[in-house]
Amino acid sequence: MSPTPLVAETREELARHLSGAHRERAAVSFVPTMGALHDGHARLMQVAREQGSGPVVVSIFVNPLQFGQGEDLDRYPRPLEEDLKVCEREGVDLVFVPRTEEVYPDGASTGSIDERGVTVEPGPLGNVLEGAVRPGHFRGVLTVVAKLLGLVQPQVAVFGEKDYQQLVLVRRMVRDLCLDVEIVGAETQRESDGLALSSRNRYLDPEQRRRAVTLCRALRAARAAADGGPRAALDAARSELGPATGIDLDYLVLTDPDLGDLPPQVPAGTQGRVLVAGRIGSTRLIDNLPITFGPTSPRPVAGVPNAVEPSSRPEGDS
Repeated sequence: MSPTPLVAETREELARHLSGAHRERAAVSFVPTMGALHDGHARLMQVAREQGSGPVVVSIFVNPLQFGQGEDLDRYPRPLEEDLKVCEREGVDLVFVPRTEEVYPDGASTGSIDERGVTVEPGPLGNVLEGAVRPGHFRGVLTVVAKLLGLVQPQVAVFGEKDYQQLVLVRRMVRDLCLDVEIVGAETQRESDGLALSSRNRYLDPEQRRRAVTLCRALRAARAAADGGPRAALDAARSELGPATGIDLDYLVLTDPDLGDLPPQVPAGTQGRVLVAGRIGSTRLIDNLPITFGPTSPRPVAGVPNAVEPSSRPEGDS
């Protein structure tokens, strides 16, 4: 059995536990989470361990700044004892479990902090897709990630590809702010039927759980139709997401790997990303897959990404 990980609740405890690693310049690997850990998070920890021989640090913090009004901050699952068991099973060395006031000394509430507080603005990419549905979400995400990177001072930080827009924005923040950390993306982990693992899957009843698989089915349909070009791929995905599915779609888009528009002409071998988000009952889920366009003559695609207009009823995802 793996040793029980150390647990730090304050900045001082975290710094004390990491002082030896930093003094010896050991390569610290870091996995930031909001808890409610599942096998997808476990894979992130495994990837972190593969990055080097230094300590693996996991943070568990439900960040209020990335939740907007009407989202599920209050009901977000917080099974700390179970989470610590997952960390122990995966051989994590240190778990940082801060209180809100440790991360936001000037205070934090749903969607806002003290007006004197400094936050990280995500730029235009933070206002599309998830950012359009959840205004201010990525300001909260990047602010807490920057804080945690500053506190842990890792050489490597691992993020899941399921939250793909988050991954792209974190990489851009690290690049643009000259932060000395490597950001590693880990492939989305899935159930046997394809449903992406998510802390919010536990909200689904059996019938909703059955319908949720449609999201992955739509992404796979897009990838299967990629030889016909972007329009064919997007049409194939849309055909899986009709009203009969009971999914209230927020968006379905095709983008380039950096979430930019695809050019009108897409030559064979062009890489892209297909992303989807929608609600099943009161639960909001997101998913995405990489896509490679095939040899069929490309079709012009004006205005890609082609998105279904975002819903006006935001709720969180993870």
